[in-house]
Amino acid sequence: MFQSLQPLPSDPILGLSAAYRADENPKKVDLGVGVYKDANGKTPVMRAVKHAEEFLVNFQETKAYVGPTGAAGYNDIIATMVLGESLKQSLGGRRVTVQTPGGCGGLRLAAEFIVKAKSDSTVWVSDPTWANHVPLLGSAGLKIEQYPYYDYDTHSVRFDEMLSCLQQVPAGDLVLLHGCCHNPSGADLTRAQWQAIKEVALSQGFTVFIDLAYQGLGDGLEQDVYGVRLLAEALPELIVVSSCSKNFGLYRERTGALTLICENDAATSAATTLLAAAARANYSMPPDHGAAIVQTVMQNPELQADWDAELKEVRDRINSLRSLLVSSLRAGGLEQDFSFIEREKGMFSFLGVNKDQIQTLINDYSIYLVGSSRINVASINDNNLHYLVDSVAAVLKS
Repeated sequence: MFQSLQPLPSDPILGLSAAYRADENPKKVDLGVGVYKDANGKTPVMRAVKHAEEFLVNFQETKAYVGPTGAAGYNDIIATMVLGESLKQSLGGRRVTVQTPGGCGGLRLAAEFIVKAKSDSTVWVSDPTWANHVPLLGSAGLKIEQYPYYDYDTHSVRFDEMLSCLQQVPAGDLVLLHGCCHNPSGADLTRAQWQAIKEVALSQGFTVFIDLAYQGLGDGLEQDVYGVRLLAEALPELIVVSSCSKNFGLYRERTGALTLICENDAATSAATTLLAAAARANYSMPPDHGAAIVQTVMQNPELQADWDAELKEVRDRINSLRSLLVSSLRAGGLEQDFSFIEREKGMFSFLGVNKDQIQTLINDYSIYLVGSSRINVASINDNNLHYLVDSVAAVLKS
């Protein structure tokens, strides 16, 4: 039966990474892969994470299953991180948080849950959005539509068009928003824009679905969840999928969560059984190691303080790299305005070059970036900055 199978095209980002690894140019630069890299080009294990792992190795007493909804202590910690202690308490039984295998697992679990709740739902995603949103949600049977989001000419959010579109979204549909550090554009909503979305969600009756993958990498742990908390306080329903891949550096440990807010306690209780059943049917139990690390760090005041400090170092480095890249491109004599990169948040921005220029950067200079011109700012360091700037300048001036 396998003889008839045809190979699928390579994933754009994974294929780019493979081409980068095969490239023998010693000056090659990988701007495609979406992981944080330090000044040495490495993705480090955070200090507090390392200490927590040592503690777990020495004192963890069992490897028994944690159950389909995950570790209760971890779930409570994530709910506090996302919502804050006061809002978490005020929501009471209207809120449930379950552990998931990373943010991707959370998105898929949410999709399975939505299908059970309303199988003909449409999920509206931003144009553009993270490349894996559509396959993760669509393959569960959900219909996908787009709302306007990013203006490639002005490098800003097309908010008037976005709001006009959302004013047509019916009750029963869902609108997927990026909580902070929009991937792939880096262009985030302002507080006033979050307020406007709250009002249109209330008037239209659609359900908001937030992907919160980068809490702490934009302006700060509290600042980055302004929109999440605003909507959680005001709306009768909300879905939030969060990840510890970036802010704890736990990429390979697949550590995430799904937080669901329902209109009343009874609806939440029923929804929890559906989430548990969907988890059981998809992966049975979530992996424990990453969640145990997060729980250990956050329950130890010294480790939590060190994690918070190192996360600030990561955030400050990314923001300083944005400024440095803009000033370096300007110093390179380029007339094109790259100042938008400095205003954006998180690891990603569009470089704003066309497809032919992207191919020239890859083929002639071994500068690897995806076809949309999205770059991972955190891949830049002192060793590759000048070569990157010189390469971009040579291509744009040719």
